[in-house]
Amino acid sequence: MRRTIVSVIVLLVAWELLGRYVLTNRLFFAPPSDVVMAAIGLWSTGELQTHIVTSFTELFLGMVLAIISGVVIGVIQGVSVRVRDYTEIYVTILFATPLVAVAPLLILWMGIGIASKVMVVLLTAVFPVVINTSAGIRATDAVLIEVARSFCANRFQVITKVLLPSSLPYVLAGVRLAVGRGIVGVVVGELFGAQAGLGYLIQTAGQTFDVPALFVGVFTLAGAGVLLTWLARVAETRTLRWRRNLLED
Repeated sequence: MRRTIVSVIVLLVAWELLGRYVLTNRLFFAPPSDVVMAAIGLWSTGELQTHIVTSFTELFLGMVLAIISGVVIGVIQGVSVRVRDYTEIYVTILFATPLVAVAPLLILWMGIGIASKVMVVLLTAVFPVVINTSAGIRATDAVLIEVARSFCANRFQVITKVLLPSSLPYVLAGVRLAVGRGIVGVVVGELFGAQAGLGYLIQTAGQTFDVPALFVGVFTLAGAGVLLTWLARVAETRTLRWRRNLLED
């Protein structure tokens, strides 16, 4: 942790010196001090809060839908070879499809409101959860399943009491990957059509050569990504402790 803080401080100092004495054209570059002043100005007017609330509402709703649908689809694919044979090709195709090619269509179909952004986040974030959940289900130790069946557990009980707890490391790894992709989805959706949001802030700042405001949007998203990934890691650590106790019982 200490080394991370030192490296960040060194980077900020180097960035400030570079912006003050080397790249002095403010149309193309801005030192951290200017970025901080821009953030304070946007915050004092309430504009930054509006963009943050808009983007994170879209991200939250999209991620909730992505996690729920991703786990459900992943479990179905994991327990049914027939379903996996029919659907795996579509998951692979959609996972590999560039989001830039899909976002304009969703905005055209659903408008520039929150629904299109939530759908972009959903389509961006759902596939890591699906793929990891399916892999986790298939990686479950067969002995655990046989033990559950020997105690007359039905299919639903096997899934909820054995398969899902055993696949939690895979599911949570998929969620961590989905967080980063979801943030990218928010930005892409707002770049193609929005009335507010951090992606909208980045776009308008870039069009008006307001580099400090552009950096404010970028670093707000980057900070959110770091925070959400850390929270997912903490949740993963605590959940895996619960999973280990559950399997031991």
